[in-house]
Amino acid sequence: MVIPIHDRNPVRRVPVVTYALIAINFAVFIIGPVSGLTTRYGSGPRLACAQNTYFMEYGAIPKELLSNHQLPPERIGVQQGGQTFICPVERYHKAPIFSAFTAMFVHGGWLHLLGNMLFLYVFGNNVEDQLGRLRYLLFYLGCGLIATYAFAAFTGPGSTQPLVGASGAIAGVLGAYLWLFPRAKVTSLVPFLLFLPFRLPAWLVLGGWFVLQWAYAQGAGMSGDAGVAYFAHIAGFLAGLLYAIIFVRRPRWPPVSGYPSGQPPGYYGR
Repeated sequence: MVIPIHDRNPVRRVPVVTYALIAINFAVFIIGPVSGLTTRYGSGPRLACAQNTYFMEYGAIPKELLSNHQLPPERIGVQQGGQTFICPVERYHKAPIFSAFTAMFVHGGWLHLLGNMLFLYVFGNNVEDQLGRLRYLLFYLGCGLIATYAFAAFTGPGSTQPLVGASGAIAGVLGAYLWLFPRAKVTSLVPFLLFLPFRLPAWLVLGGWFVLQWAYAQGAGMSGDAGVAYFAHIAGFLAGLLYAIIFVRRPRWPPVSGYPSGQPPGYYGR
């Protein structure tokens, strides 16, 4: 519906954890076989096989999560130039519950990564500021873990499609932001209006995002038949929202426009 690019919502301290999470996600992606920025994985069919093994090893696979047992390695074919190439069997040791964490730092492409990191950059700093750094980190990982296992439970023990990406954890951040700062102004690009920027309240931006996830889930199937794990987004968002409602007090300081200098003393703007 909209693409948020900036929020007018100051913070009291530098969001170290949010910036660190963004940096780690970029670093993991760049050194992996999906970015295309390293030659260590080869090219052509060899690269495609390396990417498949990468997702199977570090992605969260519902069947593994629900059984707590690693799937046996299989010989898989990849399509290249209209031909099918059989990948060699790569053996690795994997702890399924650990993969629920590693999957949060694995992305399927540049667009996947940049979209997730944009949302984390815009909304993560204020949630970190409100929760505190350590609690925010645990909250972020906890929401990602809940989203991953909720998705696995919904798809069932027969699913072997790996789930990757930080969107479940970031959805939890969005849910918390919606509760804490519903009236914060978020500058957003509106695609169906030629990407013109508008300043919209957070309740509209994030509430609209959640409604779209639910609508897409109904259309594509919550199991992620369209390649997007919408139910993981929904579960992560609800986990973050409920946590904030129950355990986090809303801030009482006035918005940035209430300060003569443009921002309150000791606060970092963007």
